[in-house]
Amino acid sequence: MELVWEGFLQAVALLWSRDRELLQITWLSLQVSGSATLIAVALGMPLGFWLAMFRFRGRSFLLGVVNTGMGLPPVVVGLFVSILLWRSGPLGFFDLLYTPVAMVIAQVIIALPIVAGLTCAAVQQLDRRLVWQAQALGASPSQLVWTLAREARLPLLAAIMAGFGGVISEVGAVMMVGGNIRGQTRVLTTATVLETRMGRFATAIALSVILLGLVFLVNAILTMAQQQEVRKWRPQP
Repeated sequence: MELVWEGFLQAVALLWSRDRELLQITWLSLQVSGSATLIAVALGMPLGFWLAMFRFRGRSFLLGVVNTGMGLPPVVVGLFVSILLWRSGPLGFFDLLYTPVAMVIAQVIIALPIVAGLTCAAVQQLDRRLVWQAQALGASPSQLVWTLAREARLPLLAAIMAGFGGVISEVGAVMMVGGNIRGQTRVLTTATVLETRMGRFATAIALSVILLGLVFLVNAILTMAQQQEVRKWRPQP
């Protein structure tokens, strides 16, 4: 317990002193995971809407792939991306391995099925009569999607939070494709692993506290937006 308290005090001291390396690591963590989440939302939500609204051959198989991807082991993703970006790999000529771009690619693969699967589930839970009513009023496809998105905005916000939570705390894939290079690809999770391996547990705990604080801050902002929408629908006394 004393070690945990020491780690907490060290986290406060590092933040108070505005340690340059710590700020760089924290900022890179937010950049990589934030970018990956935004890309996953941009790709995953349309995919989720498409799977929920249309019936076509192979849909069940594709849904199975998406649902399987929601539990995809990060180390498998890291291995797959490493092979693709390796010098002798199909995308090796881009020279992206051990760069933040490679880390974003890996995290997008992790977050995309989470966002797509939860979006599909959210849209499928909507009353089918809403679709019929919008179509009867002459809504265009884009207007129909916007209407459904407004109705499902609370679970869609939860999908964004789940996607971000799945990548900001991930360590296996970013370690494999990023290399944990100091000043270049080191993020909070990989820095924590490094400090633990070196036996500097107080520093590792400090990094963990900062990581938890960052996750809490981002999710608190999204939760406030979500609960603001809930209050709008709450019956007035």
